[in-house]
Amino acid sequence: MAAKVIIPAQLRQYTNEQTQVDVEGQTVADVLKGLDEQFPGIQERICEPDGRIRRFVNVFVNGEDVRALDGPNTPVNDGDEVGIIPAVAGGK
Repeated sequence: MAAKVIIPAQLRQYTNEQTQVDVEGQTVADVLKGLDEQFPGIQERICEPDGRIRRFVNVFVNGEDVRALDGPNTPVNDGDEVGIIPAVAGGK
C-alpha cells in the first residue's frame, strides 16, 4: 500500500488531471520524488533544487503541516494522506 497524494488543481496538468495518486515512500521527500518519477516535472513546482519545500507551497501529512513536523524528512506510512496546497495570494 502507498500514501495517497492529493493533487491541487494548479498541478493537475502534470498528473493527467488526476485529483489523487498513490505513491510509495518512507518520507515526504521520498513521496515527492516518487511523484516526480510518475509525473516528470511536478517536483520542481513543489520543491527548491536543494529539496526544500518551496516557500509558497504547503505540504500536509494527515492534516499536519510538515513544517511543524520534520519537513521533507517527515515519515509517511502506508495509507497516509499527503496534501499539497499552493498558497493563494491576492485580493483587495
